[in-house]
This record gives sequence, C-alpha cells and structure tokens, in this order.
Amino acid sequence: MTLWLAIPLALLLLGFVLILSSSIDFHFRLCRLGKDDRVELDVRTLFGWIRFHYELPKLVYEGIERGVKVKLEESGVAPIRSDKEDNEENIDKEKVSRWLDDIKKVLKATYGFKKWFQATLAHVKITKLDWSTDFSLGDAAGTATAAGALWGMKWCVIGWISQWVKLESSPRLFVKPVFQDDLSFSTELVCTGKISVAYGLYAGVLLLIRAFRAEGGLKQWKQLLGSKHHKSFAETEG
Repeated sequence: MTLWLAIPLALLLLGFVLILSSSIDFHFRLCRLGKDDRVELDVRTLFGWIRFHYELPKLVYEGIERGVKVKLEESGVAPIRSDKEDNEENIDKEKVSRWLDDIKKVLKATYGFKKWFQATLAHVKITKLDWSTDFSLGDAAGTATAAGALWGMKWCVIGWISQWVKLESSPRLFVKPVFQDDLSFSTELVCTGKISVAYGLYAGVLLLIRAFRAEGGLKQWKQLLGSKHHKSFAETEG
C-alpha cells in the first residue's frame, strides 16, 4: 500500500520539479518595409507543450480621430485551448485614454507596483537582440548625417533597455544609409528572451500579496479583470 502511494507522489513531485525548471520563452519580431508593417510574438512554455502565436499583419493609420487600425491574429496550442481568434479594431484617442485609466487603477490597486515590476523585469533574460535599418532621405548629405544620429539613438535605446533587463549577448545593430533620390525606409527588430517559470509563479504570488496590502486592491483587480472579460465576451458575441 505504501509503494502504491509513493509512486504517484514521486511522479507528482517529478512533474512539479520539471514545471519549475522550465522557462517562458518569447520571440518578438517587428518589421516595416515601405508601407507594410508586421508585428509577431511567439510565446511558449513547459518545454513547448504550451505555445501561442500573436500577429499584427496590418497597421493602418486612419487619421487623428480614428487612430490606427490593427488586426490581431491569435493562435495557440495548449491542453486547455486550441483555437484561432482574429480581432480587428481601431486604436484611437479614446482607447488610449482608457488604457491610461487602467494603468492608474493598477497602480492604485497594487502596493509598490513599480518596485514589483522592476524586480520582475530584472529576471527577464534577452538572449538575442538584432535591429537593422535601411533608409534614404533623398539627399546624400542629409542621409549620411541622419545615419550618425540614428546610430546614437539606437545605442541610447539599448542602454535604457539594459537598465531593466539582462542582456545575455551583445546586441547587433545595423544602420545602412541608401544613397538614392527617393525616400525609403525599412527596419527589422528581432528580440528573443526568457524568464523562468519558477520566478514567474513567485512574481504572481508577490503581486497577489501586494494587491492584498493595498486598500481595496483585490476588489479593484477583480473589477478590472471582470470588465475586460465581459468586454471581450461581448465583442465575440457581436
């Protein structure tokens, strides 16, 4: 009887250790070629058993009032999910304003949220960061001057990022000035990184504790997440 109880407990312990030893891996790619934009994000965890793919194949600026029109394509493979969702919406001033309000609510509902966020980012490891840009301003002198400024801007961005996350390999930055009479611009950013599942769970517990310490924090989080779920369900039904 003891042996039959020990075997499932040992298997359960082994599974738990495997889960904690895995990582959440992500691959982000942003590409702009002329007027064509594409943003892709792949996330996988538990040694690839669970993975999701998010893609923005279209970004269309429709003016100040209507904002930017985006189409999100989502797919995933997981034990509890295997579906595809396509959502098309406009990101306008009203939506940005709602996002800012949500951020304020999160800060209010979480004790020391900024400190928690910085500590979590510090455990994110960037294993690959490539950023290439080709452009022409239509004037050789102006293009050459802008190339130097672009180099400086890119290194400033990398320096700022390195203050928040760990760069495990040196970033590869490329700036290629194209000397031609026509205006042109293309850029590609590829970023690969990971964070351990163990720390992800630990960060989640800390976030729950900090929400509990804030006055009415858990209630505000529940209302915020509830409103997001209700809105998503309403859009699906529509």
